[in-house]
Amino acid sequence: MSYQVLARKWRPRKFAELVGQEHVVRALTNALETGRMHHAYLFTGTRGVGKTTIARIFAKSLNCERGQSADPCGECSVCTSVDEGRFVDLLEIDAASNTGVDDVREVIENAQYAPSRGRFKVYLVDEVHMLSKNAFNALLKTLEEPPPHVKFLLATTDPQKLPVTVLSRCLKFNLKRLLPEQISGQMRHILGAENIAYEDSAIGELARAADGSLRDGLSLLDQAIAYGGGALHADDVRTMLGSVARGQVLGVLDALAAGDGERLLAECTQIASYSPDFGGVLDDLASVLHRLQLIQLIPGYQPEEGSDDDGALVALAGRMTPEDVQLYYQIATSGRHDLVLAPDARTGFEMALLRMLAFRPGDDAPTGRAEKPATVGNTMPPAMSSPSITAAPVRPATVAERQKDYPSPLRAEPAARPAPAPAAVMAPVARDANGLPNWDALIEQAGLRGPFGLLAQNAVLRERDGQTLVLALQPAHMNLAVEPMVSQMEERIGQVLGERIRLRFVGSNQEAGTQTPAARAAQVRDTAQAAAEQAIEGDPLVQSLKREFGARVVPQSVKPLEN
Repeated sequence: MSYQVLARKWRPRKFAELVGQEHVVRALTNALETGRMHHAYLFTGTRGVGKTTIARIFAKSLNCERGQSADPCGECSVCTSVDEGRFVDLLEIDAASNTGVDDVREVIENAQYAPSRGRFKVYLVDEVHMLSKNAFNALLKTLEEPPPHVKFLLATTDPQKLPVTVLSRCLKFNLKRLLPEQISGQMRHILGAENIAYEDSAIGELARAADGSLRDGLSLLDQAIAYGGGALHADDVRTMLGSVARGQVLGVLDALAAGDGERLLAECTQIASYSPDFGGVLDDLASVLHRLQLIQLIPGYQPEEGSDDDGALVALAGRMTPEDVQLYYQIATSGRHDLVLAPDARTGFEMALLRMLAFRPGDDAPTGRAEKPATVGNTMPPAMSSPSITAAPVRPATVAERQKDYPSPLRAEPAARPAPAPAAVMAPVARDANGLPNWDALIEQAGLRGPFGLLAQNAVLRERDGQTLVLALQPAHMNLAVEPMVSQMEERIGQVLGERIRLRFVGSNQEAGTQTPAARAAQVRDTAQAAAEQAIEGDPLVQSLKREFGARVVPQSVKPLEN
């Protein structure tokens, strides 16, 4: 007997065997049990998620010799004929190769005849969006009012191309992309039944590569079993897929966290030695960064159970700031799209990682080593300085001193040029009569932007209790006050104030919320917007256009001039 591929051998024969489409199964089961069935169903979704499989099971349920049921017997002649693809009353039409109006007319003419063996004549039209406009028009009347013994089951991967007149005549079911956990669970079930040895990490690699399609996943599984000589090993799967181990991705992030350019390039070279799909490596990098951000910002989040890198992930999350992780994620995803523009894939991959290193927030630019050279001077204005640096007066380095530190020759400054001014000292934060620091100034000097800025801008500094600053926060924003954001805000604000402080957030009423920096900024924007709209309405040219041509001003299109 010839070998049958896993995707066909393990194709579901009953609704209970389907994976991940419970919402569709429930609706169809209830319709079959109550007899409230529509005459036309549309199944949409990406390839390999079960559209035609569900349609075939539905056809068996309608025509099973033991009675119409959501649980066909699978043993009668009708059920076995459907499974084998030879049931005469199930007409499967590939719309991709039968697009013309003549093909549809043939369907319409045959629909009037009673079924030969079953209770219903079922038309399964796959990739229905490929039909021509004339074919759709010819089908509409029969699709709306078919004979009572006819059911239409339409399947498509691109429902946007279907005419609205067709969509309105069908019950639509959108099939979901399967999660990697669902695909890997089905793979383990199949491998156990087939008595094939496997490694869990190999299953995980295949499930991610399936990209939401169980059929694609089983095809890759077939390929991996053949590649591994009858067994499933993680190294074989990675070689076959052109992917790398999760530990190597963590090595890249570890080098980035240390600011070590030499080690980062060494990790790139090691990854390149496997001849991987560099786009897939960037995808893996983005996936790990996503998990790092969850660990950092979601209290109580636990990494995947059974993962070998749980401890490494938690440790890495403590060495990176949430802003770093967001920056690296953005560069990884944009670098994925830019690979086609690079001279070659490896160059594009390395440039994406070097971009992460170059834009890495820190005191100095990366040097290619984990250690940073001594700072010779501070030439950045206070507003641009990192909040982790305490600015102090520093004598500018002389030309001789700079030549001593850097062997490339420097040109001496002209004698007439005045010496540069020393670095400015960070101005003290203004305080009110009660000794509380000005919250707006504190936000600016501490460099609270991004998620920190959103939390700070929606808070009001109420009082100080010892070393604790009490901040009033509206209930709608209390979800932002979570670790590790609060502890990092405490560190930044403490550096500006020159002391160790703690932050405590308490709920506030709506009236108190109007005193926040965010509310004041919104009020300024609203005032400027109103003034801009009033200026446009009063403009003589605009008034002339309104009188002579009936023109009108769209308020949302008016923007105030920025200073």
